[in-house]
Amino acid sequence: MPASPDHPARPRISDKWPARHPERLQLYSLPTPNGVKVSIMLEETGLAYEPHLVSFASNDQLSPEFLSLNPNNKIPAIVDPDGPGGQPLALFESGAILIYLAEKTGQFLPRDAAARYQTLQWLMFQMGGVGPMFGQLGFFHKFAGKDFEDKRPRDRYAAESRRLLSVLNQHLAGRAWMMGADYSIADIAIFPWVNNLIDFYAAGDLVGFVDFPEVQRVLSAFLARPAVQSGLKIPA
Repeated sequence: MPASPDHPARPRISDKWPARHPERLQLYSLPTPNGVKVSIMLEETGLAYEPHLVSFASNDQLSPEFLSLNPNNKIPAIVDPDGPGGQPLALFESGAILIYLAEKTGQFLPRDAAARYQTLQWLMFQMGGVGPMFGQLGFFHKFAGKDFEDKRPRDRYAAESRRLLSVLNQHLAGRAWMMGADYSIADIAIFPWVNNLIDFYAAGDLVGFVDFPEVQRVLSAFLARPAVQSGLKIPA
């Protein structure tokens, strides 16, 4: 419908974040654990993309322009001008974006059906467990929740985070990566959150991170990858 005084034009993501390179995939994000999953994946695949910073400090995620792309007001989100069938595709939710980019490029997601679903199960393990639990622990350990006198919420999330680390530690014994010899979107999803738990949240002592040598080993290998080092800083 054309714009009119009674029917103004709906906001678009490009109204607030104009693309300098509209032919490239557009990334709208912030370097949080969920955000860097996608920037790391883009760096790993070598796809041409243009990053845009969505600032929480100025509530960019609540702007009409951002909500036109993601009504759930969460980062990251993308617009791929060369989506399926050559048509533009707008997409949000980091897990969905990782799967899409893996399928678009044929990288970091096994073609074998059984290995594919096993990779996706560990992606869902991160989405349903690691991310929410580590994030809640961060709130109660580093942010406003740390001032609560009642430490039971913090201790509950610390115990669950420790349990999840134990699951990872057991699984990684004898494996280079989550899927064995092959690096995958499961690693790209999980290890930004492990890194954030230990580095940004400074919760290593609280969860007893020294007790998980296999997780430490793979985290170190993950952080040594050049694409990870770049992706962790994007968008600047």
